[in-house]
Amino acid sequence: MTCPTTNITGTPTLYLSSSGQPLVSAMTTLREVFFAALRSLLKGKSFLQALFTFWINPEIIKGTGPESISQGSKVYPKPGRTTDDFLREAEKLLLQPIRGDGLDEFSLKLKAQFKEGLLSDPTCMLPSYNHQLPSRSESGRYLALDVGGSTLRVALVELRGREAQGSESHIVRQQTFKIDRAVKNLEGRAFFDWMAQRIVDTVSKDLDTGKSPENPLLMGLAWSFPIEQTSHKGGKLQGMGKGFLAANGLLGQDLGDIIKTACQARDLHVELAAIVNDSAAALLSQAYLNSSTRFGLILGTGVNIAVHLPVPTIGRDKFGNRPSDWFEKASHVIVNTELGMFGKGILPRTRWDRALNAAHPKPDFQPLEQLVSGFYLGEMCRLALVEAIDTTDLLGGVVPPSLLLPYSLDTETISLIEADTSPSLEFSLATFKSRHPSPVEPTAADIAFIRSLASYISRRSSAIVAASIFALWRFKNEAETEYLASPTSPTTSSSSSSSQQPLNYPPHSQTAARGELDLQEHVVAFNGSVMEQYPLYLQNCQDYLDQLVASSSSPLSSPSIHDHDAGVIETPTIRLVGAKESSLLGAAVALACLEEGKAN
Repeated sequence: MTCPTTNITGTPTLYLSSSGQPLVSAMTTLREVFFAALRSLLKGKSFLQALFTFWINPEIIKGTGPESISQGSKVYPKPGRTTDDFLREAEKLLLQPIRGDGLDEFSLKLKAQFKEGLLSDPTCMLPSYNHQLPSRSESGRYLALDVGGSTLRVALVELRGREAQGSESHIVRQQTFKIDRAVKNLEGRAFFDWMAQRIVDTVSKDLDTGKSPENPLLMGLAWSFPIEQTSHKGGKLQGMGKGFLAANGLLGQDLGDIIKTACQARDLHVELAAIVNDSAAALLSQAYLNSSTRFGLILGTGVNIAVHLPVPTIGRDKFGNRPSDWFEKASHVIVNTELGMFGKGILPRTRWDRALNAAHPKPDFQPLEQLVSGFYLGEMCRLALVEAIDTTDLLGGVVPPSLLLPYSLDTETISLIEADTSPSLEFSLATFKSRHPSPVEPTAADIAFIRSLASYISRRSSAIVAASIFALWRFKNEAETEYLASPTSPTTSSSSSSSQQPLNYPPHSQTAARGELDLQEHVVAFNGSVMEQYPLYLQNCQDYLDQLVASSSSPLSSPSIHDHDAGVIETPTIRLVGAKESSLLGAAVALACLEEGKAN
């Protein structure tokens, strides 16, 4: 006979009987479930709690006998294990893969995926229109907009240049407007009319420009929604998601024209001159302050990285129908990696990762994001915590009812617990009790357990982010070396079968590549709540980066690690630097770069 059941990944498994001797019969399985649920009831759990636990980790059922059952490479946990036993296993599962050479090996595999994505994948490694980094001599006043999921920010930004050391940029005026449900429900042009009125209210008193069509106010925009960008200043509006109705009736229309029309109706003449996403904005904003900046990292609810790469590294078809003069000017371009979409098949997943992925509306859509971003860290901890409660005496063996709900343990809660280093853990106890009440009072030992578990999860996240940055850094150096070696002919990456004309290399391409390789330091501009607020996250990520750079098994042969006079090899560095107000400043810098490019 055959008896189908389901393993933790949601994949059907058949247990076969042979010669009347079933390996695991249906009756045996049901009996084990019944007795396991009964034990849970005796411990004070509801039947629903018991079933929930077995759905998360059905292997627990197999451990209900006197000894664990070993099946192939799986050894199921014994009943009655201690909290120390659980933490030792959790530490091994979460941290062992990133110890030793494990993190470097993962980084190499990720680098291979980046290279593949640069060739033709239309969903990731997307080249922007921003090919200029700031010279740091840009100056002037610029209108910058940041449109996000919950706020509209309008600012007048003043750039003063490198001579104004310590005060190179200044936000002259800024207003933040909440995008509530009523605003999200504004359909089509009604949303952009609302937006235009806020722009007028913020900047009309500070500017002489914008009063006539002949002298429009130039505007830079940080746009946090999908857009099919068709130039540095325009793009076709796509569905915005996140509950917004603004795209209704406007799909495919040019975003710049929509905003321009809405502002003109209020006697303000504007021209959208630059569009950037959040990671590119972080890179540009910090590059204005530090000329070594080549990466922009966003790590909050989600994760993404922008990187400055040589144009020939990218498959020709990924650039779309850009004019030939763009390629004649662009030796490098800022690339939106869509980092969260990488990692399939190479990430160090645990049974909790697999459970999270199996329950996700889009399994495997963003594998790396599930292991690192603020949206998922709390849920990962919840899944492991529920199993721990049901298999040890943690929290008296009773799952707080709220923790039965997916995503009920948010990342903010575990960050507060991890930040509490007091002996009594009094603050953490109060926080957990108020957010997850239970008939069983949590103890300081319970909170210490949660704190340790959370630290393993956040440390793994920081290691994977560091490995991602390192993989991009290593790939960039290799690409620059190839670019320098062959400045007049396309590289393998750009010579894919395409009906379009080959790339024309700018006359300054060799100089640009050598300048990139001569950089001793690469700065990663970062923004986002996890990087900025999660305890020890930034420090851990920097430590992992330092270790990866120092122990790289394949030293680069580029000029960047040589002292030209002494012939001494120097160790390059990758440094994480916070980028405050990066969306607004980045939009302004993108606009300033375009203006300087026209002047030159």
